[in-house]
Amino acid sequence: MDTLQENFIDVTLIDPNLKHSNIFEVFDGLNCCESLTVRNNRDPKPIYYQLLEEKGDTFTWQYLKKGPEWWNVLITKIHQSEQETIGEIAVKDLRKVAIFKKYGIDFCCGGKKTIREVCVEKNIDATKLETELQQIDAEPKVGNMAYNNWNIDFLTDYIVNNHHSYVRKHSPELLGYAIKVAQVHGKHHPELLLIKDLVVEITEALAEHMTEEETLLFTYVKEIVFAKSNKKPIDQTGENLENWVADLETEHDFVGRCFEQINVLSKGYALPEDACATYKLFFKALQIFEDDLHIHIHLENNILFPKAIAMEKSLTA
Repeated sequence: MDTLQENFIDVTLIDPNLKHSNIFEVFDGLNCCESLTVRNNRDPKPIYYQLLEEKGDTFTWQYLKKGPEWWNVLITKIHQSEQETIGEIAVKDLRKVAIFKKYGIDFCCGGKKTIREVCVEKNIDATKLETELQQIDAEPKVGNMAYNNWNIDFLTDYIVNNHHSYVRKHSPELLGYAIKVAQVHGKHHPELLLIKDLVVEITEALAEHMTEEETLLFTYVKEIVFAKSNKKPIDQTGENLENWVADLETEHDFVGRCFEQINVLSKGYALPEDACATYKLFFKALQIFEDDLHIHIHLENNILFPKAIAMEKSLTA
């Protein structure tokens, strides 16, 4: 018998006290990639949340029919390796970042979470989000930078020449705007004083952070690549790379949280009626700076760091 037909449950024919236990029993009996179809006379979304709570991110949920009389849902058990994180999805197709931003999903600092984990945290409809991500897959890829295919030593140069240089170039301007706007408008918009303090923290933290990366970490990454290319051992007398990376990711997270506070304080960069030209320039500059920083941190957290760690381990395997 066809697996799809064999694993079919019509919830309306089951005692209400037993329907969830029956579904879970059939689900537990599924092998990887096998599916269960559930039919109900209303949206069975509560089953989705119960499955997610008790089984974790071990399944996909696809509506085959959405009312008005019947709802049919295909539940497919997935292998652990198929549970992609937000960061991994962004690595494969950076176009999907626009969808993550739309829902306020952090794909750089929070890139190690899965879609379902994030959706539960933020109360987002996971099926709606996944549908929008699938629509991106159907579109032709035009001008999508293949960062994941680059050699990691080249990637470090790209980060320095594009993102580090961007931060250094625009940090003084951003800080100047923050101070000026807080001075002029802070009396009527006290949140600007807090935003100014956050901008100071961000620019100072990034300056120190980037110096460490360029003088120490990126130099070591190039040593790893050289050793790998020339089949030579690597000097591992220094700090453990995984611990080092964990510290750098913590610093990334600090900057990311600062921007989260700025978004809350500014109500998503909403401009008040009395905003002057400098006020408008400041908020626009903040948004552009944040967008660049998201890509910057994504390249490091989700591509450079994992690949560098894996390459170093391969030299001692």
